[in-house]
Amino acid sequence: MGIVSPGFQGRPRSSAPDLPPGQYLTEDFPVLSAGPTPRVPTDTWEFVLTTETGAEHRWSWAELMNLPQDTPTVDLHCVTRWSKLGTTWQGVSLDTLFDAVDTDARYALAHSYGGYTTNLPLDDLRGGRAWVVHTYDGGPLPAEHGGPARLLVPHLYLWKSAKWVRGIRLLVDDRPGFWETAGYHDYGDPWREQRYQGD
Repeated sequence: MGIVSPGFQGRPRSSAPDLPPGQYLTEDFPVLSAGPTPRVPTDTWEFVLTTETGAEHRWSWAELMNLPQDTPTVDLHCVTRWSKLGTTWQGVSLDTLFDAVDTDARYALAHSYGGYTTNLPLDDLRGGRAWVVHTYDGGPLPAEHGGPARLLVPHLYLWKSAKWVRGIRLLVDDRPGFWETAGYHDYGDPWREQRYQGD
């Protein structure tokens, strides 16, 4: 008598070629947060880009809305192993925000309402690869998904796309953020399974 039933195949694996290793496909949009959800009115929201010298560049909500808008369609990959493909957003490319900024920085630390932070190499925020987004799937970005605005850096695990973003500080030297201090990988490339320090 066999130990394993002939019909048992284990957990179904997606055969989608678009998934990084260790990920499974989801059609919904799971909500994961490290703390309570901030509720930030758009009339008081602002985004502040601070250079390594302390120079500040500020945008109100109205000013952000008046900047050129992109509509990226991207795949999302969460460190908890789910992936959602073909998500559509609207927002402002960080290339647009960096246009008037003079910097020699190599790193960035994103800050959120609520105190969350995450670190990224500055090169990963340039070249049409990152946005401050305010619209998801044709409607205003819900607070539970980071609204009124979040960072979107889809080529990295989703914790790098800071919800409720309020600013970015440019740095000469790398400085770990919230999850990176707790042991998550400093970079977070889903295609290389960089989930935790040492991966």
